Amino acid sequence: MSLVFHSIGVITLMIGIGVILSRTFNFNEDTRNAFISLITNVGMPCIILSSIFQVDIEGELFGKIIFVFLVSIAINLAGIGLGYLFAILFHKKLDRARELAILSGLGNTGFIGIPLCAVLLGPEGALYAAMFDAGVDFTIWTVGALLLQKEKQIGLGMLRTMLNVPILSIVVGLTLAFFNLRPPFLLTDLFDRLAAIAAPLAMFYIGIMIMSLFQQRSSGRLAGSRNTLWLPVTVKLVLLPVFAVLIGIGLSVDRLVLQTLLIQSAMPTLTLSSILFAKYSADEEMGAFVTICSTAAALLTIPGMIYLMNLWLAGG
Repeated sequence: MSLVFHSIGVITLMIGIGVILSRTFNFNEDTRNAFISLITNVGMPCIILSSIFQVDIEGELFGKIIFVFLVSIAINLAGIGLGYLFAILFHKKLDRARELAILSGLGNTGFIGIPLCAVLLGPEGALYAAMFDAGVDFTIWTVGALLLQKEKQIGLGMLRTMLNVPILSIVVGLTLAFFNLRPPFLLTDLFDRLAAIAAPLAMFYIGIMIMSLFQQRSSGRLAGSRNTLWLPVTVKLVLLPVFAVLIGIGLSVDRLVLQTLLIQSAMPTLTLSSILFAKYSADEEMGAFVTICSTAAALLTIPGMIYLMNLWLAGG
């Protein structure tokens, strides 16, 4: 447990640095895109490749990887289903069931989850986290896209949107590992060094987002979204992690897989939700507001969930 609290303490300090950094520059669309590009196109792929080449991938591990991918899809669909059901029951008049369902089921498993699992669980945990994130990406551009579309369409365009740098890194890395091929030391050393930038940048970004939340709050533009905030935050940060742990216990998965499922399912709402909503003419302002608020709330819920699970594992 001391290692968990130490890691959480370091992460909290990095978020605090992000809060301080937010006062030194103007956080606009360009700087936001710069952070996202560095993390998703450099940091995350290097974490994935570094994790793959640090772990001996054999038949049993391949089976676990596929298992995590499939369970990720199941957890995401459960969150979407719960969010949609609660939206119909409690906020039917707002006509925001689709947005609330997406915000409840899909988490920031790549942007925050993979770096966090790498810090807390090591290379194998980061590999499982990457496969969980692949399940999230699959759900986003299949079920998520279909749910948000006014005219339902399935085609090659949906497949193209699923092809991104982290997914390609998983495919390339696992293919090389399957054939027992390993890049030269120069490249593996580069992957290891660049992987180290993902977690600090992601935590800095969270601190900056938290400061932007206070600015938006003071502007008073987001009053309408506050009435529904409880729904995606409760489902995403409380109900879904509990559901993930119950699945893991029911299927008797090992400790590391169970910890990965808990951490990834406890991630705050998808950072790209506002972009996704804008693409399909949904309520992007709600997406941005819920993302920021759930990220701030996750600073309390994620350590709490990890602490409770470690107590349970120690007692078991």
